[in-house]
Amino acid sequence: MPIEIERKFLVKNDDWHAQATEGVRLIQGYLSADPHLTVRVRIQGDAAVLTLKGGSRGISRLEFEYPIPLADAEEMLTALAVFPPIDKTRYLVRHEGHCWEIDVFTGANAGLVIAELELARPDEPFTRPDWLGEEVSGDPRYLNVNLARHPYGAW
Repeated sequence: MPIEIERKFLVKNDDWHAQATEGVRLIQGYLSADPHLTVRVRIQGDAAVLTLKGGSRGISRLEFEYPIPLADAEEMLTALAVFPPIDKTRYLVRHEGHCWEIDVFTGANAGLVIAELELARPDEPFTRPDWLGEEVSGDPRYLNVNLARHPYGAW
């Protein structure tokens, strides 16, 4: 069973940028924002995926992801998204055996930078990079679906 185990942190400075891969733009929107079943469409370059996520249990939840045609994703985002899409650039940073995803948001969420770390198990140890700030894993405001609903710029 595919389970996502993810921790989220605010980023306190730009020191991560020196070790980052080239950024990739992501545009994602939500077809369902139910807390028990989120349905997301994401466009990344010329590829697109449809993702279904179950309700959170701590930092874990079910996640199913399927590739879909780019034209279908574009139409879904235009015709079916329940909120305006999120626009962000994702960078990858390797740090002591883990790969961090750094999301730099633009548009209505401009100014927000979040580091995410996917783990194999909830109690998996990891080393905190110096640029890592406050953990926000338990704060629902920082779920992407909620950033689409209530953008960071409006807080």
